[in-house]
Amino acid sequence: MCWFNKKNGFEEIDQLGQSRTPFLFIVSYDKTKIFAQPLAHLDNDIFYKLEDWRNYPVKKREKDFTFSKSPVDFSTYKSAMEEILEDIRSGNTYLLNLTFKTPVESNFSLEEIFTYARAKFKLYFKGKFICFSPERFVNIQGNTIATYPMKGTIDADLPHAKEHILSNEKEMAEHVMIVDLMRNDLGIIGEDVKVEKFRYVDKIKAGKKELLQVSSKITARLQTNWRDTIGILLDQLTPAGSITGTPKKSTVNIINRVENYNRGFYTGVFGVFDGESLRSGVMIRFIEKKNNELLYKSGGGITIDSDAKDEYEELIDKIYLPF
Repeated sequence: MCWFNKKNGFEEIDQLGQSRTPFLFIVSYDKTKIFAQPLAHLDNDIFYKLEDWRNYPVKKREKDFTFSKSPVDFSTYKSAMEEILEDIRSGNTYLLNLTFKTPVESNFSLEEIFTYARAKFKLYFKGKFICFSPERFVNIQGNTIATYPMKGTIDADLPHAKEHILSNEKEMAEHVMIVDLMRNDLGIIGEDVKVEKFRYVDKIKAGKKELLQVSSKITARLQTNWRDTIGILLDQLTPAGSITGTPKKSTVNIINRVENYNRGFYTGVFGVFDGESLRSGVMIRFIEKKNNELLYKSGGGITIDSDAKDEYEELIDKIYLPF
């Protein structure tokens, strides 16, 4: 298996880009594990979808599914959140994405869940984990890089849901912080950084519910030789700001202290370079198989204005199968 450590992984990605070889890449949250393999030789137990790029046949679901979840208890969640709020009051972070793992059960296999899940960005990796993510990471077309940070989620069935989420001061503050962070990240690698769309709303299927999610689009102009340094670019941009918080470095240190598990590939990134352009997604909506148990990893952003009960409900709302 083509696992690499951080140094060798990003070097391998650079070399594949320099030779203009189409390839798939997967980068874990902490960048300690990196997968990179040419599409022409991609292992036959790896499937991906990046919008209309895919390597597997579409199938219609013909049987009913069962799905149950056993989320962390509220007191444990609230305790972790209180620890984060203390760091916010101390000025160590302004926004932190707090996540937990949740045991889930289903009569569907990981491969079946992957096949039938409706999402823009999907990955199935060797029976070990899947993601069915609504969130782009970066797209590069020509010499323009675009990122689409997603912050803000609400039940679409609530009265005036769109107006409520767009006028919510806590959600606005959270989104502005992430947009500012991602503008700074793109400024490290590119020029002429622009916020092209600010806080647009998408509707996504979340099991029996529909959710509204708020995103923005930020662009920058890259050097014409960016295909020779894809590994360097990915290293500079990861971990994704939307799933860490701001400021990134100190916030990541707090996440490592507060969260009670290893994120692994959850909240990492994956993507495909087709020899000319690049598409990638953030690995949220993530299920991992460990010792025959399915673990669903989910979370949300915490700011000084966060309400523990609301954040806990958001974490649970994000545990679903998008059929």
